[in-house]
Amino acid sequence: MGICISVSEKDDDENVTIFEERKKVLNGSQILFSVYSKQGTKGLNQDAASIHQGYGTEDGTFCGVYDGHGGNGHRVSKIVSRQLSSLILEQKNALEKIDAIENGCHNTTPKDHVGTMKENSDANNFQKWKEAIVSAFKVMEKEVKLQHNLDCSGSGTTAVTIIKQGEGLIIANLGDSRAVMGTICEEKLVATQLTTDLKPELPREAERIRRCNGCVYASKEEPEIQRVWMPNNEHSPGLAMSRSFGDFLLKDYGVIAIPDISHHPLGSSDQFIVLASDGVWDVLSNNEVASIVWSAESEEVAARAVVEAATAAWKNKFPSYMADDCTVVCLFLHQKPQLQPFQN
Repeated sequence: MGICISVSEKDDDENVTIFEERKKVLNGSQILFSVYSKQGTKGLNQDAASIHQGYGTEDGTFCGVYDGHGGNGHRVSKIVSRQLSSLILEQKNALEKIDAIENGCHNTTPKDHVGTMKENSDANNFQKWKEAIVSAFKVMEKEVKLQHNLDCSGSGTTAVTIIKQGEGLIIANLGDSRAVMGTICEEKLVATQLTTDLKPELPREAERIRRCNGCVYASKEEPEIQRVWMPNNEHSPGLAMSRSFGDFLLKDYGVIAIPDISHHPLGSSDQFIVLASDGVWDVLSNNEVASIVWSAESEEVAARAVVEAATAAWKNKFPSYMADDCTVVCLFLHQKPQLQPFQN
């Protein structure tokens, strides 16, 4: 199953799951990552994270961050963190077996078609991952719903995941956690957002919700936050994201568990990927997070450095608010140079 470790402040928390933890070497250099999760001031830490090394291939890696919400959000996020990566791989392997049976052993491609075949193969491989991810998310949603003694009518979790396979990333996003890449471009660090925060106010999300008779608006108590509501029921839970696992009261009103999925090719200038819950992004910009990661003393402390900066930012920017939980995963694509300051 893997090794469960805690890197939050409380020793009894198990917010991080690491599968097949071991030292890995690729082309003479270690594949490095760091992860850190810290409880906010609202109560239990409802965030979770998972890392799966040797995922699919020897150099493959799966990373995920999950931000729970509602009374049982902490349980939902941990269930998803411990099962989702395996479910995706199971679905992918099943598709590969079907493909092998259907195609047989027909390998008579002319040499002048090899380049085209490689492009088709890459596209086909991404399509298989996409199908596997969609299927796995559907299975995961059913697993959450079938949990005994776990009421998820008003509880759920986000999920932002990346799968590194060879020279590409497959990115799946459900909710408002976020993935950002750090790239060196003309000796400057550039932060690129890889996902879209799936919130109710996004036009395409609002359109779907309203088509399903759901409502999108901000309450008088929180005029700055758009939420999804059941129709004619102001006392029902309002959800500040448009997609999630769980939250079954709102599943008939446009909230879905189907992720946004994309492919991002990797280049030699790409340095790292950061996944984080919205407790980080609510107070730090993409550039600020990338700068903190790049300036960290080592790969191993980068995630903690981001979380500590976010915690300080909550106190400085919103002293009267309860700070959100903050969870960060940093995956480094190359060994990081020593202390490189961010250049504007």
